[in-house]
Amino acid sequence: MTLLLEARRLREMAYAPYSGFQVGAALRSTDGRVFGGCNVENAAYPEGLCAEAGAIAAMVAGGAREIAEIVVVADSPTPVPPCGGCRQKIAEFASADTQVTMVTLSGQELTMTLAELLPGAFGPRHMDKG
Repeated sequence: MTLLLEARRLREMAYAPYSGFQVGAALRSTDGRVFGGCNVENAAYPEGLCAEAGAIAAMVAGGAREIAEIVVVADSPTPVPPCGGCRQKIAEFASADTQVTMVTLSGQELTMTLAELLPGAFGPRHMDKG
């Protein structure tokens, strides 16, 4: 299964009654397993759960802790990057050189490293007092 096909499949499962903007994400953990998620909105929190956060939650629930690569798919004119909160969540479980691929339904694709998407990411090194 390719990450792109899985992200596209999961995008169709999104629950987005308020925005109508469906997003799917699939990631491969460093042990080779694939996890995915889709955005989920609700009336009290219309922004809802982002697809990337859902994929990361599934990975953690599956016992994996490190992202090797991630793909995000949305129906937009240009590739949609993960929101700021999801960039930080990705940073918690990925290295700076982890590739994040963003794809539109028409096939436009943009791949960046996590470091390019989130320069200066907060991490454990910021809490080191030694």
